[in-house]
Amino acid sequence: MLPACGGVALLFIISLFIGAGDLRLQDLWQEDAAEAWSLLMASRLPRTTALLLAGISLAVAGLLMQVLVQNRYVEPSTTGTVESAMLGILFVALVMPDIPVIGRMLVAGAFAMAGTMLFLLILRRTPLRSPFLVPLVGLVLGGIVSSVTNFFAYRYDMLQSLHAWTTGDFSGVLRGRYELLWIGFALACAAYLAADRFTVMGMGQRFSTNLGLNHRTLTLAGLIIVAAVSTVVVITAGNIPFLGLVVPNVISLLMGDNMHRSLPWIALMGGGLALLCDIAGRLIHPPYEIPIGVTMGILGCILFLYLILRSRSGAA
Repeated sequence: MLPACGGVALLFIISLFIGAGDLRLQDLWQEDAAEAWSLLMASRLPRTTALLLAGISLAVAGLLMQVLVQNRYVEPSTTGTVESAMLGILFVALVMPDIPVIGRMLVAGAFAMAGTMLFLLILRRTPLRSPFLVPLVGLVLGGIVSSVTNFFAYRYDMLQSLHAWTTGDFSGVLRGRYELLWIGFALACAAYLAADRFTVMGMGQRFSTNLGLNHRTLTLAGLIIVAAVSTVVVITAGNIPFLGLVVPNVISLLMGDNMHRSLPWIALMGGGLALLCDIAGRLIHPPYEIPIGVTMGILGCILFLYLILRSRSGAA
């Protein structure tokens, strides 16, 4: 664990000193260091902190989504949760544009939770002969919700704002514009406190009920965490695909399915992967940036295909 923490800390420090503005460590100790400190505290530190919090929260939310559905190939962006959150944000922008940020989060979170519950309801009524059909159902549902969102965004000339929510990008994160992510981090900590219960819940409703757990209450708690995390990340920086899918699967291959044991590693790898993808996006073509939604999408797609092919070869 200590080397992994050291690696994430190193990525955190590297992220602080990479960007369009020139900032070096020695600049902070010069006599005229006010501008350097202003850049660090107003932009670089909030952005890097937001990346770490978003990566941790999304990785934990992805694991909870997989436990709720009992399928390894889902995450909030492949179950209609993120698309429903975007629809909720658009609804707020059109109907209640002056509502405070916390109210916007609550409304969008309610939309995200409703979309997730609809996904679970569809799964219960759909005969699933293959585990790969579960993310397919989620992608179809997400596509339908996304098409509705695009229609109203086009109708009311808000396609540009919708594009900003669709593509994950932390370049606009400043001090005062990322604090909602601490809510996601707090919910990730709450998931860790209930990790043993969620582990039992992943073994099925009958098994967990026979052991005295309230399966419905745990399901509701998991839905709230997934919906809230998806919402705060979309509001802050947009959609970051595949992170919540890839990280839990990689850790599961290495450490098994005990959430109490694997959850700290999942959180650590999620934060580290978010930092790594964002750093790569800033280094590929400086001083321009490639959004983390693009770099994470490419890397996540490759890893997702590897997991699918590995699973099929193992089944054969």
